[in-house]
Amino acid sequence: MTAATLASTYAANRANAAEAARMAAAHGDRHRAAADRELAAPARHLLAFDGRGAGRATEVFGDLARADRVAVLVPGSDTGLDTYGRFRDAALALHRRLAAEAPEGTRTAVVAWLGYETPDTVGTAVTTTGRADLAAPRLRALVRSLHTVAGPGAHLSLLCHSYGSVVCARAATGLDVTDIALLGSPGTGADTAAALGTDARVWAARGDDDWVEHVPHVRVDLFGTTVGFGTDPVSPAFGARVFDAGTGGHSNYFDPGSVSLTNLARIVLGETAEVTRD
Repeated sequence: MTAATLASTYAANRANAAEAARMAAAHGDRHRAAADRELAAPARHLLAFDGRGAGRATEVFGDLARADRVAVLVPGSDTGLDTYGRFRDAALALHRRLAAEAPEGTRTAVVAWLGYETPDTVGTAVTTTGRADLAAPRLRALVRSLHTVAGPGAHLSLLCHSYGSVVCARAATGLDVTDIALLGSPGTGADTAAALGTDARVWAARGDDDWVEHVPHVRVDLFGTTVGFGTDPVSPAFGARVFDAGTGGHSNYFDPGSVSLTNLARIVLGETAEVTRD
């Protein structure tokens, strides 16, 4: 994938989504058919699409080929094509905020990366790093691809929500990104930010009404399987740059007008001195 092939990549993946919509309709799955048809719309910019199972998609907002600042959103549990709308809303809200706040001459893009099989909130997979271990190589490959497509010297940021923070942590070592923000994180599987093995600035935030606060931040071995993710990323022991996420809950980090969205835009734009701390 290069800047020159972006248009053909978008077109091919829209065609894949349109075919998936026809197949879903033929099998009587009207909800999935509608979701796939929306992704196949002419205005959508899909870097990737896979309609199998819960589904995967990677969508771009903005002119990726000319972007100076690129934010990659990594979702948490219960995210698939059937629930993609809420994830897309988050990406759109960030894209609009970046467009409004970016200094003159700074070009921005947002990539919504539903590139892995997310765990169910109610289930055992959400308590282990198994899905994250499978997802991490895919995320690393995406970052490499984005560096070949985006503007020369573009800065990439990872914004990682909930279980997505575990994915980012597993992918972080040596990854060519400027910032990693952990939002509503249950932990990362690492004891400290330094243990992530990244030169990126590591940020963490949790809204005042986020239920993740009540998740036990432990990591134990049960019958050969490690359960839990260890140190709370917003604790002093972890060593991240903790920023203010306001009063919102677990699903409110990208709400338009929110403190958390404002701070996330500042992180992506490199305006770190303007980020309000918690």
